[in-house]
Amino acid sequence: MKVLMINTFNYMRGGAERCFLELINLLEENGHEVIKFCMHHEKNEPSPYEEHFLSHIDFPTEMKNGGLGGKVRVFERVLYSREAKQKIETLIQETKPDIAHLHGIAHEISPSILPAIKKYNIPIIQTLHDYKLICPNTNFVSNNKVCEQCKGHRYFNVVKNRCKRGSLPASLLSGVELYFHKMTQIYERHVDTFISPSEFLKHKVESFGIQNQIVNIPNFINIEGFTPCFEPDDYFVFFGRLVSTKGIQTLLEAMRQVKKSKLLVAGSGELEEPLKQYCQEHQITNVEFLGYLNTDKIIPLLQKARFVMMPSEWYENYSMAVLESFACGTPVLGAKMGGIPEQVIEGQTGLLFESGNADEMATKINYMLDHPQEAIQMSKNARKFVEQNNDPASHYEQTISLYHQLVDPIRM
Repeated sequence: MKVLMINTFNYMRGGAERCFLELINLLEENGHEVIKFCMHHEKNEPSPYEEHFLSHIDFPTEMKNGGLGGKVRVFERVLYSREAKQKIETLIQETKPDIAHLHGIAHEISPSILPAIKKYNIPIIQTLHDYKLICPNTNFVSNNKVCEQCKGHRYFNVVKNRCKRGSLPASLLSGVELYFHKMTQIYERHVDTFISPSEFLKHKVESFGIQNQIVNIPNFINIEGFTPCFEPDDYFVFFGRLVSTKGIQTLLEAMRQVKKSKLLVAGSGELEEPLKQYCQEHQITNVEFLGYLNTDKIIPLLQKARFVMMPSEWYENYSMAVLESFACGTPVLGAKMGGIPEQVIEGQTGLLFESGNADEMATKINYMLDHPQEAIQMSKNARKFVEQNNDPASHYEQTISLYHQLVDPIRM
């Protein structure tokens, strides 16, 4: 089968790109031909189709330094990109794909490609990696807090609250974008099926009025590169961006009540210096900041950790960080937020606490430290969880079954 795989970026930029690139590898390993459509970027992986890629655009730079022309270019690219429409049509005419599988297309590519794909009677699937269909700010976060004020198509709230980077122009554009999408019903009329990695995201999208078919297919992970230890050293880990929505501030507040072991913080971000200062002011001596670490250094860290902290204060979808931890045989202490409870099963693969509750978080941390044998059993359970629920073979079978469900009726 020929699969047209679409995502803005063609390099390992984040969780969505990882899912995009690893699914491509999985399909190619099973004999399918994959045709990429992305945006040009200096970090992109090589591709035989890159001559068809969209021109690169950097929105913050264009909005700030591009003058009126830059703002016009951004508005056109976000709302309806004529370049994207023309280039996707040329690529389709040359390659004749059987199905199109979309990932992240908002903003840089835009949904202008959807009617262009449908023009050739090609079924369209889109994997949802965030909440862009229903939230102008993509993540249900406004001013560092979870927000659902835009429910019922009340997208003017993104402008009122300046949700997008605190910027009035960026927030205005995001609001106009969703009003335009809803007015044209461009996703609803053209996407045959959405894939949601978590049940939480599926139910949230449905509750906001999306009536297209939504299928739950969890993310997968290749566990061969992860060797569990089950004999941890005396530390536990937080890894990720140091921003407020990740709950790192609440975690450090909880550490004031944790006197055993050590927390290793792997990551960088806008809060790095304030967090270090907080530890100094409150004499928290059992926290060590490691800065940004690449995957090669993160994995050994996880393998020897007692557990991993996932104190998120936003609606996580289906966390690859949790899957990596489980693959290493490391349980997770996570917030009861978003899709995390679908992965962290209380008392089995880790423990849960109320998001933003430092006292309950500290209690769960201390419990894990005081019950090492239970923690080791959770480690073994965590590894079994990914083996049973997130293996590549199962993900492939579910995905290819969905492909055939849409393609076969057209071929008949």
